[in-house]
Amino acid sequence: MSEYEHLLYEQRGAVTIITINRPGRMNAIGPQTHRELVDAWDRFRADDDALVGILTGAGPDAFCAGGDLKAAFAGELPVDASPADGVLGPSRWTDIYKPTIAAVNGVAYAGGLEWACWTDLAIADEHATFGVTCRRWNIGLADGGTQRLTRILGYRRAIDLIISGRVIDAHEAERIGLVNRVVPSGTCLQHAIDYAETIAALPQPALRTDIEAARQGLGRPLHDGLRIEAECFARSISASETAEGLRRFNQRDHPDRRPDAVPTTPGIRRVTTR
Repeated sequence: MSEYEHLLYEQRGAVTIITINRPGRMNAIGPQTHRELVDAWDRFRADDDALVGILTGAGPDAFCAGGDLKAAFAGELPVDASPADGVLGPSRWTDIYKPTIAAVNGVAYAGGLEWACWTDLAIADEHATFGVTCRRWNIGLADGGTQRLTRILGYRRAIDLIISGRVIDAHEAERIGLVNRVVPSGTCLQHAIDYAETIAALPQPALRTDIEAARQGLGRPLHDGLRIEAECFARSISASETAEGLRRFNQRDHPDRRPDAVPTTPGIRRVTTR
């Protein structure tokens, strides 16, 4: 599927931007949106040239307002049709070991909040709001909310949002760790692109195995997590990029190591004695 009706799929070099394009419906996800999201994320996962993925919504008002309840009321949003994927797209996938960023450009409610939690990172416009608003309609979370919110926020903060349905603003979301950064309204996508390009410029094999280890080890006993980390490390250490990284370090062939160059790693303090 190369063209979509409910999504925009844009590739800017190594960065892929997937936009839910239903602004007239607050970017709610209906059955066709679900199918297109499954296709789009599979396309991103399989594309060797796509290194970082960004998810956002069209327009200034909504990232995603969750499931299309009009479609659900009409019986057009089958709950059990894709149990391996999720109700609102491939929300149950855990094996895309490429960095993903949510550019939250407005409301992220119910399933939209779940999609913001699905990504590795989140950058929010300052007018964005977040909430398990499906609480009002007796609709439970089915796209990872009960699992990812508790992992991101801890049980007490997560369960407060889950059982109350209260809506929080972007600054509270940042304070409790739901989003990484709050930026001026209208700029979250550009900030996400800039961040994605910085990540894409790095060697990828160890970055991906570290993502895999972090995800697979989450919630497991420490000894299991350390075993997973060791297995992932063993795969990445033999990559050709590792030998090249060692060469660049030892020959000072990197802007972070050369005294005549501007460092590229944010916040790094250059050490000249090694």
